[in-house]
Amino acid sequence: MKEVYSIKEATNKIEHYCAYQERCHEEVVSKLWSMKLDSQEIDEIIVYLIGSNFLNESRFACSFARGKHRIKHWGNIRIVNELKFRKISTYNINLALKEITTEEYTATFHSLAERHWETIRETNSLKKRKKFCDYLLRRGFESNLVYEKVKDLESDSI
Repeated sequence: MKEVYSIKEATNKIEHYCAYQERCHEEVVSKLWSMKLDSQEIDEIIVYLIGSNFLNESRFACSFARGKHRIKHWGNIRIVNELKFRKISTYNINLALKEITTEEYTATFHSLAERHWETIRETNSLKKRKKFCDYLLRRGFESNLVYEKVKDLESDSI
């Protein structure tokens, strides 16, 4: 990467960076820091990007939530934690969670849970339960959903 960028070059480069995929403010700022710009130049570019609609935190949060749920099958807890990690506001996090319908959320949860239950090759039922619960909790699904589902699946397999 080139050492020193003019504001114009940096702006062009960061426009492409933002146009390629939705970005949060923090990703863009760290990219600009890596281009060795000072904080005044970074602020100037960020204001321009927001004004030109290249950077939109609400749009990022919604697209992030949809994508992580539909593609990676993450639950709400994991999505919320990842958005908080990216310093997204509570307002935008709540907006993003509305992108996933309750029907879609429960359908994803049940299909993922049933598929995973079938793949666990563990004869000890306690170990199987633990592996199953750990997996779904890591994915960010609510513990009450996970524990109800494990009871259902165990009663079905007896």
